[in-house]
Amino acid sequence: MMKKKSVPASKPFLILFLCQIISALDVPLDSKLLEELSQPPTITHQSPKDYIVDPRENIVIQCEAKGKPPPSFSWTRNGTHFDIDKDEQVTMKPNSGTLVINIMNGGKAEAYEGVYQCTARNERGAAISNNIVIRPSRSPLWTKEKLEPNQVREGDSLVLHCRPPVGLPPPIIFWMDNAFQRLPQSERVSQGLNGDLYFSNVQPEDTREDYICYARFNHTQTIQQKQPISVKVFSTKPVTERQPVLLTPTGSTSTKVELRGNVLLLECIAAGLPTPVIRWIKEGGELPANRTFFENFKKTLKIIDVSEADSGNYKCIARNTLGSVHHVISVTVKAAPYWITAPRNLVLSPGEDGTLICRANGNPKPSISWLANGVPIAIAPEDPSRKVDGDTIIFSHVQERSSAVYQCNASNEYGYLLANAFVNVLAEPPRILTPANKLYQVIADSPALLDCAYFGSPKPEIEWFKGVKGSILRGNEYVFHDNGTLEIPVAQKDSSGTYTCVARNELGKIQNEVHLEIKDPTMIIKQPEYKVVQRYGQVSFECIIKHDSTLLPTVIWLKDNHELPDDERFLVGKDNLTIMNVTDKDDGTYTCIVNTTLDSVSASAVLTVVAAPPTPAIIYARPNPPFDLELTGQLERSIELSWIPGDENNSPITHFIIEYEDGLHEPGVWHYQTEVPGTQTTVQLKLSPYVNYSFRVIAVNQIGRSQPSEPSEQYLTKSASPDENPANVQGIGSEPDNLVITWESLKGFQSNGPGLQYKVSWRQKDVDDEWTSVIVANVSKYIVSGTPTFVPYEIKVQALNDLGYAPEPSEVIGHSGEDLPMVAPGNVQVHVINSTLAKVHWDPVPLKTVRGHLQGYKVYYWKVQSLSRRSRRHVEKKILTFRGNKTFGMLPGLEPYSSYKLNVRVVNGKGEGPASPDKVFKTPEGVPSSPSFLKITNPTLDSLTLEWGSPTHPNGVLTSYILKFQPINNTHELGPLVEIRIPANESSLILKNLNYSTRYKFYFNAQTSVGSGSQITEEAVTIMDEADILRPAVGAGKVQPLYPRIRNVTTAAAETYANISWEYEGPEHANFYVEYGVAGSKEDWKKEIVNGSRSFFVLKGLTPGTTYKVRVGAEGLSGFRSSEDVFETGPAMASRQVDIATQGWFIGLMCAVALLILILLIVCFIRRNKGGKYPVKEKEDAHADPEIQPMKEDDGTFGEYSDAEDHKPLKKGSRTPSDRTVKKEDSDDSLVDYGEGVNGQFNEDGSFIGQYSGKKEKEPAEGNESSEAPSPVNAMNSFV
Repeated sequence: MMKKKSVPASKPFLILFLCQIISALDVPLDSKLLEELSQPPTITHQSPKDYIVDPRENIVIQCEAKGKPPPSFSWTRNGTHFDIDKDEQVTMKPNSGTLVINIMNGGKAEAYEGVYQCTARNERGAAISNNIVIRPSRSPLWTKEKLEPNQVREGDSLVLHCRPPVGLPPPIIFWMDNAFQRLPQSERVSQGLNGDLYFSNVQPEDTREDYICYARFNHTQTIQQKQPISVKVFSTKPVTERQPVLLTPTGSTSTKVELRGNVLLLECIAAGLPTPVIRWIKEGGELPANRTFFENFKKTLKIIDVSEADSGNYKCIARNTLGSVHHVISVTVKAAPYWITAPRNLVLSPGEDGTLICRANGNPKPSISWLANGVPIAIAPEDPSRKVDGDTIIFSHVQERSSAVYQCNASNEYGYLLANAFVNVLAEPPRILTPANKLYQVIADSPALLDCAYFGSPKPEIEWFKGVKGSILRGNEYVFHDNGTLEIPVAQKDSSGTYTCVARNELGKIQNEVHLEIKDPTMIIKQPEYKVVQRYGQVSFECIIKHDSTLLPTVIWLKDNHELPDDERFLVGKDNLTIMNVTDKDDGTYTCIVNTTLDSVSASAVLTVVAAPPTPAIIYARPNPPFDLELTGQLERSIELSWIPGDENNSPITHFIIEYEDGLHEPGVWHYQTEVPGTQTTVQLKLSPYVNYSFRVIAVNQIGRSQPSEPSEQYLTKSASPDENPANVQGIGSEPDNLVITWESLKGFQSNGPGLQYKVSWRQKDVDDEWTSVIVANVSKYIVSGTPTFVPYEIKVQALNDLGYAPEPSEVIGHSGEDLPMVAPGNVQVHVINSTLAKVHWDPVPLKTVRGHLQGYKVYYWKVQSLSRRSRRHVEKKILTFRGNKTFGMLPGLEPYSSYKLNVRVVNGKGEGPASPDKVFKTPEGVPSSPSFLKITNPTLDSLTLEWGSPTHPNGVLTSYILKFQPINNTHELGPLVEIRIPANESSLILKNLNYSTRYKFYFNAQTSVGSGSQITEEAVTIMDEADILRPAVGAGKVQPLYPRIRNVTTAAAETYANISWEYEGPEHANFYVEYGVAGSKEDWKKEIVNGSRSFFVLKGLTPGTTYKVRVGAEGLSGFRSSEDVFETGPAMASRQVDIATQGWFIGLMCAVALLILILLIVCFIRRNKGGKYPVKEKEDAHADPEIQPMKEDDGTFGEYSDAEDHKPLKKGSRTPSDRTVKKEDSDDSLVDYGEGVNGQFNEDGSFIGQYSGKKEKEPAEGNESSEAPSPVNAMNSFV
C-alpha cells in the first residue's frame, strides 16, 4: 500500500498587484507610487454621528483624512464656520483635523453641544465628514417623592414603579435590597422593560421594607438610588384564585415600530393566581428561526436583526388554570437608509468616460442628493464633463480640472447615509513596479508566471520579448493577463532565459527585464514499502531521492500524518527510517516527504505489527558484571582494555562505563574514565604520567547498572615533567605594602611525577624591572612584602617536579595592597530640585590619590533642623553610595523646609577617604501633612466647637487652615458645601447657626504658601431641639381624637445613639415604650420604657454603621403602635483619648468642692454685713440657680418636666429661647458661657459633661458687656 503525490510550488510565490479594472484606472497598492501621485482627500476616520461624551473629560472629535498633497481641515458648528482660533479651549491636533476641547481645564461640556462637520481640502477637492452631534451624558438625581408603604392582600398583583430620572444615554435599571443583593426574580416576580417591578401575585414572603430601584449610568460610571419602597402583605383565608389579567401592555391591542437591523423587544406581563404562563405566536406565520429568543421567563419576545419581513401581528397569551387573556401587538418594521451600491473612487485618464453610482434603499424610500466638494451640486461650479441623472453622475471626456470629491447623501425620516467618492483625473507616463532583474525559478512541466506590474494614465499597452533581440511573444503557448503578467502554462528547459516587459502609452515608454530558470523535479526513486513485523522486532523503511543539483532537499518522516513520536527507538537516517523494538502502538502509515524551495513529493507505506510466537515468560533484570578484564598495548600515555560482557538478562546492554583507581595518590577512590556503546568490548584509554592505574567495567541496560567487574591488574605509568600549570592565578594585596599571590594547586595525578613544586615570579608592570622568582613547596599562596601601595604587577606561577618544568605559564596582572584614599572630592555643589529632592555634584579626585580600586563615592547627609520649628533633634546621618567614577547623584526623601548638611567621600577597596567640607543647603517649603487631630465638642442646638492640632510635619510656614463642611441627611445624601478659611494661629472654632439634630461632615486641612495638604475628616451631630419635641398637653377647648394615635415618628442618629421623637393624639397620661431592632433581622424587638408621658426618647448603645428599625407604642391602650421607621447610625469614629475631666466621678467631686466654696463665701458675706436680714437658707431658696438643679436619671436632661406642667412656661435657665440666643436676664451663668473656649461637650442624650478648665472672658453681646459678679463655677476655677 503506497501513495505518491507531487505538489508544484511555483504558483503561490507570485502576488498580483493590480485589481480588476472597471471602466476606469485602478491604482496599484504600491506605497512609493501612492506617495508620488496626486489624490483628492479621503476621510479615513471620524467620530460617530451621535457622539455622547463624558462631561468630566476632554471632548475629542475625530477627523482624519489622507490625500496628496496632504489636506487642510476646517469645521462647521450648527451649520456655520467654527473658528477654533477664537476659542482658547479648542485645539486641533497637528497634521490632523481632530479637535480637542479642553473640559478638564475650565471648559463646560454643555457649552459645546451642537452639530459638527469636518471638511478636508486640497487642490484636488474637498471631502466632508458626517454630521457629528455632540451631546454630554447626563445622570440626574432622582426626584424627591414621598413613598407610602404598600399594603397588599395575599394573592393580589402589585407593581412597584421605578420611574428613573431621564438620563443620556438612558440608564440600566435593576432592583436590589439594602444589603446590595439583587432581588430574586421568577415567573411570578420580574422586572419589566420600563424598569418597574411586577408581581403577578404577592406572597407573604414578599413583605420587606427595602425594595430599592437603582439606575446605573454607564457613561459617567455613576449609580443613582431610589428611596426604599416598603411592601407589607396581609393574609386572608382562604386566598382567592384569579384568572389572568395583563399588567402590561394594557388593552387588547397595541402597535410597535422598529427599525431594520435593530433588536425587536415585545413584552407581556400578566397578573393572576396561580401565576400565568406566557406563550407567543405570530399570526399568519412562524416566528423566525435562529433569530428568536425568549427572555424574562418568556415574558419578553426578542427578535434580533429584524427586517421588513418581520412586520405583522404578534400575539401573547397568558394562561392559568382559571382561564386566559391575550394581547395583539402590531409590529411595523421601518428602515433607515442602507447601501445597495455606494459610490466608489474613480481614477480616469484625460478624455476618458466614467460614472459614479449611488443607490440606497430604506422604508420609506430615501431621497438621493449630490454635493461636489461639500457644496450642493446645483450651486457648485459647473463642469461640462459632468451630468447628474438621479442616483448617477455621468462623466464624459474628462480633463484634469474635472478632479473633485463628490458626496452622495441618502436620507429619510429615520436617518441618512453620507459617502465621499473622488474623481481623480491623472496624466502619467508608464511605470513598471516589478523590481528589475527579478529571478523566477520554476520546476519543469509547471506553469511559470512572470510579473510586470505597471501603472500609467492613459492605461499603457504591455508587450513581452524573450532575449536581447527577440521578437514579440505571441501564440497559444503564452497567456497574457490584463495586469501585465506573462504566463507560460507548461515551462520546459528551453523556456529558461531573459524576458523583457515593455509598457508604453502616449506619454512615454519603459521596459524591465526578468529572468527565468527551469529546475529538474524532485523524485523518490526508491519508495518505502509495506512491512509486516513481529512485536519487539526491528523494521526499516527506505526513501531514496533524486533532485536538482542546485536545490537543497529536506526529508521529513510522518506517522499517520503527524510528527514521529519523541522516542529514541525511531532512528532517522539519510535514506531510511528504522524503528527498534517495535510495539503495537507503532502500527500505522509512515510517509516520507521531500521538500525543496520549489516543490514537494511524498510516498507512504503501511506498517503492520503482529504478535510474536508464544514464548515462555521473560524475566528482565540488570546485566551480570563483565569479567576477564585484560590490559594490552601498554604505552607511556595510553593502554588498551578488553573484557567479556556478562549475561544481558533479556535486556540488551546499551553501554559500558569504564572507571579507574589511582593507587598511588587516591587509593580506594574510583573515578569515571569514559563509556562505550554496548556492542563494543575493547577501548583505547588515555593515561597520565606517574599514576598507578587499575580499571573496572560496569554494564548498563534498560533495567539498570550491573555490579562493577573485578579490577584489572595495576599499571604504573612513568614519571614526566608537568603538562600544565596552576589555574586561577591572582595577585591581591592584603596590606598597603604587600602582594599576596594565590593559585589552585595541581591534583595528585596532574603532578606527573614526584617532587611537585611551584616557581612564583613577579615584577612591577610598566617599569623596566627584572623578574623576581622563588620556588616554593606544594602550597597555594606566596606573600611578597615591601611593595609600593597599589601598583600593578605581572605575575606567573609555573609547576615543576623532579623531572623538569611545565610549559611556560601565561602572565596575569595583579595589584599590591590598597590604602585609604588621600584626598576628598572638591567643588561640592548642591542643586535643590524641589522640596524633597536635591542633586549634588563634585569634582572627581585624581586616580593616583585613590590608592586602590575606585569603587565609587559616598554622600553623607543629615538634617540639621526644621526651618518652621527651629528645633534641633537627634542627628541621623544617611548615606548614599554612587558606584564607579560618577560625579553627581540624587538625594531623595528630603523633608521640606529644612536645613541639611552633606559631605562627599571617595571609596576604594580599603575603605573611605577624608570627607569634603560640610555643605549646607535648604529645602523649600512643601505642602503640610494633615492636622494631627480634629475634635468636635460642645454640641448644642445650633453650634459645634471644633478643636485641632497643628500638622505633625508643617513642611513650611502655615498660612491658614481650610474648613469645609456639609450636612448629611438620613439617606446619606450630602448637602451644600461651605468653606471657611481660618488663620494659622487658631486652634479652635465655634460653628454657629447650624441646624438642630443634624449630622455634619467636616473636611479640614492646613495650607502653606505652596498649597493645601492632605485633609482629615470628621462627623458630628447637633443635639435635638427638645422644645420642639415636647408638645403641650391637650388643653381646654380642644377635642381629643376618638382613638389614640402615634404618628410622625422621626429619628436623628449619631454613631452609638439616636434621638427618637413622635406626635401623640389621645388620652392624657399615656405610658409610652420604644421598640427597636436591626433591620432585616428575625430577632425579637428590644423594648425600652419611656419615663413619663414625654414624646421623645434617646436610644443608647447602638452599633455604628448599622440600619435599625424602630416603632413607638403605648401601654394599656389596646396595644396600638406607630408605623415603623428605619434609620442608620453613623460610621464608627476614631476613638478619642479619655480625659479625666470628662469622667463622672471627677465632675461630681468638683461640683461638691464648688458648693462648699459657695457656702463659705455666703457665710463670709453675711458675717461681713454683721448678720444681715437673710439667712443662707432663705437666700438659696429665693435665688435657686436652675443650672444646679438635679438631673433626671433616665436621660440626663436638665430640669424636671411633668404632665401637669407641660402647659406652663419653661423654667428659667432650663432652655434657650426659640431664637437660639441667651438673654442676659435669663442666666448669666448659662451653659452658653461655659461652652466658650472650654473642653466641654454634650453627652449622647444632650447632658453637659464638659470639663471646667478655665472660662475665657465673655465676648461683648450686642454691644453690652457683663458686669455681673463671677459665678460659683468661676469661683471654683479660681480655687482650683
